[in-house]
Amino acid sequence: MSEQKTKKQKRSIGLGWRILLGLVVGIILGVIFYQNKTAITAMQNIGSMFIGLIQMIVLPIVLSSLTAGIAKMGDMHKLGRIGGKTIIYFEVLSTLAIVIGLLAGNIFQPGAHVDIHNLQASNISSYLSSAKEAGEHGVWATLMDIIPTNFFGSLAEDKMLQVIFFAVFFGLGTAAIGPKGQIIIDFLDAVAEVMFKVTNWVMQVAPIGVGALIGATVAQMGVSSLGSLGFFIFIAYITMIFFILVVLGGVLHFFGVNIWTLIKVLKEEIILAFTTASSEATLPRIVSKMEKFGVSQGVVSFVVPTGYTFNLDGSAIYQALGALFMAQAYGIHLSVQHQLTLLVVLMITSKGMAGVPGASFVVLLATVSTIGVPVQGLAFIAGIDRLVDMGRTVVNVVGNSAASIVISKSEKDFDEEKSLRYVAAMND
Repeated sequence: MSEQKTKKQKRSIGLGWRILLGLVVGIILGVIFYQNKTAITAMQNIGSMFIGLIQMIVLPIVLSSLTAGIAKMGDMHKLGRIGGKTIIYFEVLSTLAIVIGLLAGNIFQPGAHVDIHNLQASNISSYLSSAKEAGEHGVWATLMDIIPTNFFGSLAEDKMLQVIFFAVFFGLGTAAIGPKGQIIIDFLDAVAEVMFKVTNWVMQVAPIGVGALIGATVAQMGVSSLGSLGFFIFIAYITMIFFILVVLGGVLHFFGVNIWTLIKVLKEEIILAFTTASSEATLPRIVSKMEKFGVSQGVVSFVVPTGYTFNLDGSAIYQALGALFMAQAYGIHLSVQHQLTLLVVLMITSKGMAGVPGASFVVLLATVSTIGVPVQGLAFIAGIDRLVDMGRTVVNVVGNSAASIVISKSEKDFDEEKSLRYVAAMND
């Protein structure tokens, strides 16, 4: 009986391959139904339903896993140390990502040979209103917004940082009451286990959701959108690949982990992130997989959700590269001093606009005016923002997964034997 089950498992197509198949089918449908509003609406709605299913399970997983992990940790000094390391790591890596984006922009000059007058502008009014609203709130308002005045309201409004803030304190409080808190820990562990089971069910429809989302994108934009902006897209992707393999690869190598091993572990999540351009779509699976890979529950439950707000390396690369692209397209020369100013502004604005819809593009809007680039110029690259967003989401996903490994290794609570068993099981 067990041999028959094994043969059946071997004959079944893996989720990663099914998602890839969904991607291919979606592209074909996008080409067939190019500019077909009815088909585009249908595909967008199907894709939105899939993303909605993912969003439905994200916060329950974060709340249950993080609270239980903190309660098991039971050490406020250790939590403070992990929090400090996490913030410093995120700041260093995101700054490095901005620097690499600026270097790529200076070396390859993606906007130097573009005629700005021949580019087709897109409507960016929604981004402008978001940028204005975010600019009015500022960094202090963002920091104050971390503290929830109504926890259930935070859950309803999908405010990740507020949920994390509450979960940390609730976990510490659970640990502080000693044995009485064990019933809460057992309950939350059970909730997390249930939600991971639901995640596996939801992921079975991922190929359909992925196909619908990519199909809608291709049907709206068409292949022609790659025309004059193709070189910018190419340079953005090359820079992002460099960051994953060289920068993140180097950091992981220092901690004894091969970047290719991590990529193999995350192959399904990478495909999902690329096709949906949604970090949230992968969060439940990342938390589950990194824990199986050997990262402690407390670390992965804290680092990964926090990273989805503060450690957006792919977005940082895009923002730096996009700002230089527009400056070059308009023939604006940026001195070293101007680019250093750009670096500082991006470091601040990228953190101050956490959680703003279309945050990467909004950060660009809030930044380019500081270097003399007309804000209206961003309308010319708004059309291909979705294509670049697919790549930067992959960087964000791999970067946050790598961060959980690094922090866990630095705390010496990374389970090496568990990691080896998990990788060996994947190879079987």
